[in-house]
Amino acid sequence: MATVMRTELELALRQAFDEAEMALQRGEPNVALVWLERAHILGQRLSLPHARAHWLMLRAGWRLCDWREVVGQLPRIVAALLFSRVWVPLGNSGRARVSAFRPMPVSEELKRLLG
Repeated sequence: MATVMRTELELALRQAFDEAEMALQRGEPNVALVWLERAHILGQRLSLPHARAHWLMLRAGWRLCDWREVVGQLPRIVAALLFSRVWVPLGNSGRARVSAFRPMPVSEELKRLLG
């Protein structure tokens, strides 16, 4: 059963990143950010996917000329690479307007995927 859950998580994470990148390519950074928040929650315990979510949030922020988002993502990228396997605030959306240390509610769907 754990393997099935892991595969579902991997598929959900891949879909979130694919949708976010397609939205960025279409010039829809706000749509991308919704998918990236999902990718962030699903991948925040995995260093590289966690950092990727923050990198893409930085890119979306750049496209929106949202300098708070751009600047806020820089330390989060580094922290994701260094601390993802040590501690993460469960459910945190990863956006710069939310404290990087604040746990947030997780939907039932995401709870199921995270196992």
